[in-house]
Amino acid sequence: MGRLFWKFFVSYWLALVVAFAGVGISVWLYRLAEDLDPSLEMGPRARFVVASASATLRHGGLPALRALMEDWGRRGDVRLFAVDDAGRDLLDRAVPPDALTHARQVAGTGESPEVSRVSLSDGSAWLLFIPVQARPLWRRMLLPGGPPSPLLPLAAGTVASLIFGALLAWYVARPIRHLRGAFSALSQGRLETRVAPLIGRRRDEVADLGHDFDRMAQRLQTLMDAQRSLLHDVSHELRSPLARLQAVIGLARQSPQKLESSLERIESEAERLDELVGQLLTLSRLGATVGDKLLERPEQVDLVDVVGAIAADADFEARANGRRVDFPGEGELPARVRVELIHRAVENVVRNAVRHTADGTTVEVALATDPTTGGVRVSVADRGPGVAEDEIETIFEPFYRGKGGQPGRGFGLGLAIARRAVEAHGGTLHARNRQGGGLVIEMVLPTG
Repeated sequence: MGRLFWKFFVSYWLALVVAFAGVGISVWLYRLAEDLDPSLEMGPRARFVVASASATLRHGGLPALRALMEDWGRRGDVRLFAVDDAGRDLLDRAVPPDALTHARQVAGTGESPEVSRVSLSDGSAWLLFIPVQARPLWRRMLLPGGPPSPLLPLAAGTVASLIFGALLAWYVARPIRHLRGAFSALSQGRLETRVAPLIGRRRDEVADLGHDFDRMAQRLQTLMDAQRSLLHDVSHELRSPLARLQAVIGLARQSPQKLESSLERIESEAERLDELVGQLLTLSRLGATVGDKLLERPEQVDLVDVVGAIAADADFEARANGRRVDFPGEGELPARVRVELIHRAVENVVRNAVRHTADGTTVEVALATDPTTGGVRVSVADRGPGVAEDEIETIFEPFYRGKGGQPGRGFGLGLAIARRAVEAHGGTLHARNRQGGGLVIEMVLPTG
């Protein structure tokens, strides 16, 4: 069960506890008020004291009772009165008339053990009772006017439920209002809207929902920024060859004798535009895929053959620049993949490594079973300048060219296409700097 459940449960439970406590206190106050006799002390203590004094008087006589009462008086424990028929106290103290009258009435009925009438052998009779002293301060404060109203328990329960209900409703509704306002702001295009600062230190399902909203807003903002950046980069990449085409056309018009060289330059720029548009279409197709829903169906192939063919072609082209591509592929590693996408992903990574590795060095391509996932791991390691640590993930963004990269005909789309092709298969593609210089790019593909 979630944390919000326990907050509702504890709040409801506390409301019931407070309501029941209010009812219990009200009943206790009512019983307390009923137990307060206006003139005589009642209860177990009064019955015990009167019974002890009566036994002392019967068996020890008046001297024994006087000694006992004087001892109680010195300690201040009990204010017992022993009154004869003439209304005189054994210790010659002033007797409260209301208490004496009430004690005689109670003694006449014989129903209350808190009052006792003892007759002695000499014919005298003594009335034993304890007058009520001034009520304690706490009783006077709790019961200034006698027993509480019977409506007090109902009022206590109602007030407790209203207070806890209002607090609980405020606690739940407040972050929901924040979320509603954030959704409204997001729908109006304010992608920088965040809820976490408004929620504060709250820890429950509503707070988790707010954090999920913030992650969603952050992701949307990142995607929108990436889209704007992509549009800017695409327009920039298209503008350069178009500008060169316009310049070549202008030169051809001015110098008809150079028409052949101008046509060759126009053809070169057209091929470059065609290559750029093709890569953009591939990137767009990979970005628009949902799950595994691609146009191409997966096929069961041997990745050793696929990677081996790519490495052989790349090695043939790299030898012209004094570089090598080494792939000691042996055995078989079958996998169910979309051959065209995987071929393009591996080829882009290998050609990128050949472009950046130093002259006279070898690009090492390896293929093995990944011990963590059980899939196939393809690694491509070069001996180039490497990449700054803060650019490791950035190199997979479209149109990004590393600060230390070498100039070439690339558009900065190869690694972006490779990562999206691998991720479309449920795999991963990461880069890391190599000890001794260079870069290692590893892709892990599931075999199923």
